[in-house]
Amino acid sequence: MYQLKVNNKFDYAIEKTGDGLAINDNKVKADIKQLSPLTWHVIEQLQSYNVEVVSFDKALKTAQIRVNNNIYSLTAKDQFDILLEKMGLTGLASAKISELKAPMPWLVLKVFVEEGATIQKGDSLFILEAMKMENIIKSPVDAVLKSIKIKPGDKVEKGQILLQFS
Repeated sequence: MYQLKVNNKFDYAIEKTGDGLAINDNKVKADIKQLSPLTWHVIEQLQSYNVEVVSFDKALKTAQIRVNNNIYSLTAKDQFDILLEKMGLTGLASAKISELKAPMPWLVLKVFVEEGATIQKGDSLFILEAMKMENIIKSPVDAVLKSIKIKPGDKVEKGQILLQFS
């Protein structure tokens, strides 16, 4: 089940059924034809809709779609988001991160950043190797690097602080 908010105004409960979709417990019978990776043509209750995904952010679960030349902003919550909300654990993802720790033992191959650098969420920070697999570690936040605790060739242990953000 998903909860969908359209234009920060309208709420919908969406559930995939065996052969279709239910919106607010009403079964939807629509003829949907995908025209390209980001566009569809939908016919539902004798109405025709051209649907295009304008933008999509998987991490934030947000999208903008164009339906017959009208743009709509969507925000989705899946069953896990709903459960976390019920448990009062929302907002943890937006908590300020002050350091980045090693999730397991690694060998540092390359460091792309310098102390004092301003980085954006998703920027490549360094390359770590474990069990002959290289992994590019990306920034989880927008921040300024306060200190870098590693250099190429270092062996790091699980839980070791790699970077500190300010």
